[in-house]
Amino acid sequence: MDRWQAMRIFVKVAETESFAESARQLHMSPPAVTRAVAALEDIIGARLFVRTTRSVKLTEPGNRYLEDCRRILSDIVEAEAAAAGSYAKPSGTLAVTASMLFGQMYVLPIMHEYLGSYPAVNGRILFVDRPVNIVEEGIDVAVRIGHLPDSGFSATKVGLVRRVVCGAPAYFRERGIPSTPADLKDHRIIASTGAWASPEWRFANDQRVTIQTWLQSNTNEAAITTAAAGFGLTRVLHYQIGPALLEEKLQIVLTEYEEAPLPIHVLHPEGRQAPAKVRAFVELAVTRLRENRLLN
Repeated sequence: MDRWQAMRIFVKVAETESFAESARQLHMSPPAVTRAVAALEDIIGARLFVRTTRSVKLTEPGNRYLEDCRRILSDIVEAEAAAAGSYAKPSGTLAVTASMLFGQMYVLPIMHEYLGSYPAVNGRILFVDRPVNIVEEGIDVAVRIGHLPDSGFSATKVGLVRRVVCGAPAYFRERGIPSTPADLKDHRIIASTGAWASPEWRFANDQRVTIQTWLQSNTNEAAITTAAAGFGLTRVLHYQIGPALLEEKLQIVLTEYEEAPLPIHVLHPEGRQAPAKVRAFVELAVTRLRENRLLN
């Protein structure tokens, strides 16, 4: 069996976590799949999977090899297409991740547009408010808010987000507008543990205020809705209140005391050449996010 076919089998086993299921999908016998993976392990000199009676999991070398195999197989497809006189068209499954609310508000519409343009692609989205290991969870593209650690990923900056204090115009007419962070002690505070778990709010020049919560919510959406209804002030990332700002249901205060904004990046695992499906999505996402005036 040639190396290309063995890599293809290895990737399928890694994705399905099953030799039997991989054999079924590849129209092969289970022993043939097992032999192909064993041959790769002999060539590499390392175990690629930990096998038990109930599961098949990648080892650490297997995880690294999986990323390389995906890149190599993608390169082969594109090289063949180029040799045939055409460019590879986006196809397969594209997996994209972002934080929950940002993903729903800004990334999902981009995915809708992308899938409409490339019918040969299927989409998978993972919108979660937790760190996502792009390689281990099979993610093709991630949209990240915040400063990025050094990595081997390709990252493109597309915007900035601010952490802002906001309230409804009706609330400010009744209770007044705070002029300094210290004034927050005289206001009703709606705190979201999803946005800022600490009771200490930090501002520019290392100013810190311990807030007394009037209402605490575990979601940003509930805090924003309550603030827009005129019940108090909340603190969130400004993109989360974009629609409410445009409709003048909320207004931002204490702008001169805001911390430095956080960057937004579109990133993907860097190889010699990303697959066509990734390049097309990244190009579209960068364009659409940079066009969004709420993010720039």
